[in-house]
Amino acid sequence: MIKIGNEWDDILKEELNSTYFKKLMSFLDVEYEQKTIYPHKDDIFKSMKLTDYDKVKVVILGQDPYHGEGEANGLAFSVNDGIKIPPSLRNIFKEIHDEIGIEYNDCGNLDSWAKNGVLLLNTVLTVEKDKANSHRNIGWEKFTDRIIESLNKRDDTIIFLLWGKPAQKKEKLIDQKHIILKSPHPSPLSSYRGFFGNGHFKMVNKILKENGKEEIDWSVK
Repeated sequence: MIKIGNEWDDILKEELNSTYFKKLMSFLDVEYEQKTIYPHKDDIFKSMKLTDYDKVKVVILGQDPYHGEGEANGLAFSVNDGIKIPPSLRNIFKEIHDEIGIEYNDCGNLDSWAKNGVLLLNTVLTVEKDKANSHRNIGWEKFTDRIIESLNKRDDTIIFLLWGKPAQKKEKLIDQKHIILKSPHPSPLSSYRGFFGNGHFKMVNKILKENGKEEIDWSVK
């Protein structure tokens, strides 16, 4: 059985033991053996490994992983050190700079955000090389629904950043006791339709401070 290695194992125990999830894992075993699949098999659940259930303060919901060579690393929008920053992440950095003034270099590794309480979750956790959405509708959406539903049960307030229509479909799983911030996706196709200027990063820290929680350091380390 899959082991994430923290509280998520208990939270998702029923899901990890379910028939559909076991079929999904069997399908992926064959895919990884026969094709080039991203992220690396060991990084599929990286978002939850770095951000334990009770540590989640903010959820940034992506779509499926980057499908370019070596880009996906298991965290939504993040890439490993030494990989060119993809356009969506560059636009995220631009928005943060415009809101807060943080300067970014050529590093797009968002591990530090994850360790600071930002769950960087894609709605689909794997993808075939150069084939966007190739692992859509194989079971990941159901699994990530359960992750959102489990977070929704938390008594304290979590902030959900839903960028673009696929992410916003998850809104129905979130109660009003939590906070949802919506805007268009940061991709070059939609960033100028309302992602730029959304003020989300400054707003997140304002809300966290008002709720007595430590603010997010949006710099990249």
